[in-house]
Amino acid sequence: MESLPDFDLIRPRTLDEAVKARQKFPGNRLLGGGTDLLVNIRRGIGDAPTALIDMTNIAELKTIKADAKKLKIGASVTIQEVADDSTIAHHYPAIAEAAASIAGPTQRAMGTLGGNLCLDTRCIYYNQSDWWRSANGFCLKYQGEKCHIALKSKTCFATYSGDLAPAAMVLGAEVEIIGPNGQRRLTLTDLYSGDGQNYLTLEEGEIITALSIKKEPGLRSGYEKIRTRQSIDYPLAGVAAGLCREGNKITDFHIAVTGTNPKPVLLDGTAHLVGGPLDDEFFNALDKLMSAQIKSMKTTLAPGNYRRKMAGVLARRLTKKLFDNYCQ
Repeated sequence: MESLPDFDLIRPRTLDEAVKARQKFPGNRLLGGGTDLLVNIRRGIGDAPTALIDMTNIAELKTIKADAKKLKIGASVTIQEVADDSTIAHHYPAIAEAAASIAGPTQRAMGTLGGNLCLDTRCIYYNQSDWWRSANGFCLKYQGEKCHIALKSKTCFATYSGDLAPAAMVLGAEVEIIGPNGQRRLTLTDLYSGDGQNYLTLEEGEIITALSIKKEPGLRSGYEKIRTRQSIDYPLAGVAAGLCREGNKITDFHIAVTGTNPKPVLLDGTAHLVGGPLDDEFFNALDKLMSAQIKSMKTTLAPGNYRRKMAGVLARRLTKKLFDNYCQ
């Protein structure tokens, strides 16, 4: 791992100052906890930044507003703060469970919600040292002309592996954004392009300021993942689910997956699964949706087929747990 290159460090105290700094320093990068970004810079992954803009001194980005109906988390709130918040844990358990599962205590204490939502996609051909990548040939995601995973593809298959995005997706989350052209809101699903190379749909100079959720009455949620070790490692597969139940019938159902595709996937077609009991017919239909939309490839040390199968196992297990433990 190499030394950090020279760059300017900018510490704005307001969002207006941050937006202006992004315009003043082309080639800048936003800095939250730096738990992923600084490691990648030292490895020579991506172009060296001209400036790092430290977002952690902006007070309005460090607040949590949570009750039984709404949740708003500032982008600079730490992962540990999200995991420890009792209101989030009670009313939005998928968010708290996903946060508590991220890396280890040190990373959670430093890493931020915004950083995890915008986590760079990963691949065994990309997340290596500069000398390793130069010796083995650069890839489509950076400096190369081909994807080493899918040799004939013109699209990068590097995998998105953030934990918070799928948990927020099943709750219908939106992100609040500010940039040179003002403020806007975007559904969280629309934040991700599905291209591992250019994986976010943010416009130039834009900054995510908050994650916001309006809770659906009666929705119960959860998150589970598998990884090589029970700390530090990114998910080989992670699944979030949310459901409503009346009697023995599921009346609403959402499921999202991370660690498999170039973006977190909120499954399409789950509306067709509701209205009946949690039986073999339900799970068979869920398996078909998972098989059609989860397209993992050999971007980690675990084979893509294994991660795809385990995503299905997690989806079944988590759905059954939420259904069995459901209470109004």
